[in-house]
Amino acid sequence: MSGHSKWANIKHQKAAADKKKGKIFSALAKEIMVAAKNGGADPNSNAKLRAAMTAARAANMPNTNVERAIKKGIGELGDVVFKELMYEGYGPGGVAVLVDCLTDNTNRSSSEVRYAFDRNGGNMAGSGAVSRLFERQSHFVIVGENADEDKLMDLVLDAGVEDLEVEDNVAELWGPTDAFESIAKVLEEAGISSEEAGVIRRPLTTVNITDADTARQIMRLVDKLEELDDVQSVTANYEIDDSIADALDEE
Repeated sequence: MSGHSKWANIKHQKAAADKKKGKIFSALAKEIMVAAKNGGADPNSNAKLRAAMTAARAANMPNTNVERAIKKGIGELGDVVFKELMYEGYGPGGVAVLVDCLTDNTNRSSSEVRYAFDRNGGNMAGSGAVSRLFERQSHFVIVGENADEDKLMDLVLDAGVEDLEVEDNVAELWGPTDAFESIAKVLEEAGISSEEAGVIRRPLTTVNITDADTARQIMRLVDKLEELDDVQSVTANYEIDDSIADALDEE
């Protein structure tokens, strides 16, 4: 799940996401399958497959899972047909929400996403109402001793990173979508592993949440959406006040 750009402010959400490894691996496998189906099994000539495999490595997805997903994508283990869909809506507090899906049943996806919005204080929106508030960018998260601004600055600027944020031993790197591979390569060659890596939607503006009840409602909506089998990712443009985030961490 991606809310806003301040990783340290959403650690409680990432901790919850770590408990859903099976769902994360399933989503990554779908991305790999679709990339392989559309562009072939060779990552050297398939940029989308390379990006999906890089994201899988960042999530510590086993190589056997990656290889099986590629074989499924190219038809060695049966034909796979998934359609990419994006749903737009608003959550509590007027927060903009984007839901990306890969599905073999569009009617099921649409009804399940709508139900989650309706039952958790949100509502669906028309095409373009929400997506215009986001921009797709390459995104890397580095945690620990390598989250050093000076060290990273020397490494990644020439690779295409346009924005580097470091806070509480967590570094976030942002760049254009076409810089994903060059940034990933520089980090890999330097022996720096990513906690998260991918091309995601970054909010152009954020909604600051200063009320604990609203924050809880937003997170419940996001959780319900992320639990759906067809959902690949949920992105929202909220930013939770630090004091509230800390309190939610303790609940």
